[in-house]
Amino acid sequence: LIQFILKHFFRINFFMILLLFFCFCNLQDSNEKIINSTKVSIKIDRFDKLFHKSDSNEIPRLKQRYPFLFPSKFHDSIWINRQKDTLQLFLLDEVEKKFPKMDFLESEIKNLFQHIKFYFPSTKIPNVIGLINNVDYQNKTIYRDTLLIISLDTYLGESNLLYEGIPKYIRQEMDEKYLTSHIADKFAESKILPPMNKSFINQMIFYGKKLYLKDIILPKKSDAIKIGYKEDQINWAFNNEKYIWEYILEKKLLYKNDSSLKKRFFDPSPFSKFYLEIDNESPGKIGQWLGWQIVRSFSDNNPDTELLDILSMSPETLFKKSSYKPSR
Repeated sequence: LIQFILKHFFRINFFMILLLFFCFCNLQDSNEKIINSTKVSIKIDRFDKLFHKSDSNEIPRLKQRYPFLFPSKFHDSIWINRQKDTLQLFLLDEVEKKFPKMDFLESEIKNLFQHIKFYFPSTKIPNVIGLINNVDYQNKTIYRDTLLIISLDTYLGESNLLYEGIPKYIRQEMDEKYLTSHIADKFAESKILPPMNKSFINQMIFYGKKLYLKDIILPKKSDAIKIGYKEDQINWAFNNEKYIWEYILEKKLLYKNDSSLKKRFFDPSPFSKFYLEIDNESPGKIGQWLGWQIVRSFSDNNPDTELLDILSMSPETLFKKSSYKPSR
């Protein structure tokens, strides 16, 4: 009798899991249909072409149209010289070769903002401006409410000769496939407040929330794209999750408030710094990745919690309710 009950209990459980899975998939499919039908228009305004292919006498008109791109402290002569600067024209040529059309980028950005509008209906669709900016990889995108600026010369592909001399860990994200992830980063900054207390756990949950938000608004992107890794780097993180967590617990880092920990585990870098032999194998930002897994664990264990509640929840509460325990 006990064997009969157990057999049927597990069979019922299995069917319940299948039913929940199919219900979830149907809900996701239904949401995606609504999202894909959301009216969003994205057209990249090619300021780079307009500026460098205009005559010098058109500078006043350009300044009137794009006042935010012409700081008043600079005389018009600066802009006139820049128009015909050899390096600027070379960069423009490289951008033209890489992006003869903007269709792919516009489609990617459109899909991102369709998802953003679905989850954050009050969001305004920004005007999108493409320009060249001396390969300033620290400012690849700028997003402010109704304006999105993209430095097209920072998305030419990591193997572009222009990027020689730039560290590999930075260069690997200088590719168009990472563009929407970078925009989503900037959007997340407007929705998730950084912690006042910079303890290790608070920083983990802060970055984890940002990456979890990407799960929601960039559902078709891989984990590697979302965090800025290569596939082998994301695989290393998953394969070593248990050991990373054990190290943090063993070293009692969770509640430490030490600025050096941010550089070791959260900032972009060639590798994370455990001060062990595994350092050279590890990717940078491993603390961000681990915080992501904690937030995902919370979501899995608290499926009825709304997205906005997750994003605003205190790190301590989220961590305690996440029941996070890596098994790998």
